[in-house]
Amino acid sequence: MNINTNAIDESVLALLYLTLHEFDRAWKGHDWDALDRLYERGLISNPANKTKSVVFTDEGLRESERLFKQLFVIADVKGKKEKKEK
Repeated sequence: MNINTNAIDESVLALLYLTLHEFDRAWKGHDWDALDRLYERGLISNPANKTKSVVFTDEGLRESERLFKQLFVIADVKGKKEKKEK
């Protein structure tokens, strides 16, 4: 079976946005290979540490929010996207 790792990485990056806290941190409870690829692309800090979260780079935070909205936000009745509530 051929696996589209780009699609997995985009999904993981979007899901990291769901656990956003302290402005630029996200819980790292996702596939380690995907987290490593996101780190190699410069989107998050090195996940291989003792903390339970990773830090987004500026680009990573922007891309994570964009993908979260693209993949998971449903347009409201007026056609506008709803805002994520925290």
